[in-house]
Amino acid sequence: MSINWVMLHDSEGFVRLPNERLVYSSPPRTSLALSPPSAYKGKETLSVQSSAGCIHLTNQRVVYLPAQPTKDFQSFSSPLLNVRDSHVSAPFFGPNVWTALVQPVSGGGISPNLPAVQLKVTYKEGGAFDFHTNFERIKERLAQAVENTDDGARGVRGVDLTAVHLDELPAYDAPQHTRNHYSAPREPPPPPPPAESQSAGRRPSEVSPEPSEPPPCYEEVQSQSVAHELEERLRRSG
Repeated sequence: MSINWVMLHDSEGFVRLPNERLVYSSPPRTSLALSPPSAYKGKETLSVQSSAGCIHLTNQRVVYLPAQPTKDFQSFSSPLLNVRDSHVSAPFFGPNVWTALVQPVSGGGISPNLPAVQLKVTYKEGGAFDFHTNFERIKERLAQAVENTDDGARGVRGVDLTAVHLDELPAYDAPQHTRNHYSAPREPPPPPPPAESQSAGRRPSEVSPEPSEPPPCYEEVQSQSVAHELEERLRRSG
């Protein structure tokens, strides 16, 4: 990391390095604080504060520009691989905070007696998780590129940064023949319509079956009916 090493630009904020691409920029009310790590027991002191500004993430470094630069603090920058142990804290009250340990670079304006500096970025208008997600993704791919290069001992200087893939991988899409192999399940055929019932308002299951024998006293009633009809005919003929 270094302080006041960033070359500033009137319209773009800062001058890009060769092959440098801007990935993310925070809202303007983002604060920054630099201090020795809590575990540091030495005598060196460091206190850099900025209540508002923008933190920028590129494919090579982290850059912070205060909204109101002073003579002592105009910019902060660090190579991505010099930033370690980063995490986001989300308190119940107050904005989210991104914290990390940063390894100083030689001649960067930080005392060589400090092995690391604690970087604390407070996102008053949001963006902490977006920044952290992009930071971890790019740092992981950059670390893999450095590890796979033949000149990895020289770090980022031995890596072609233009060849480091930064875009998200495309969503998985099943092959066409696999999608055609499976068809939607067919719906079962509708059940046959119920048989009509002779009794209105009664379901088919409630209709009594046709009796196989005549009801009781059926023959007696029938013989009485025949005799009555015969008497009527005789009376009319007489």
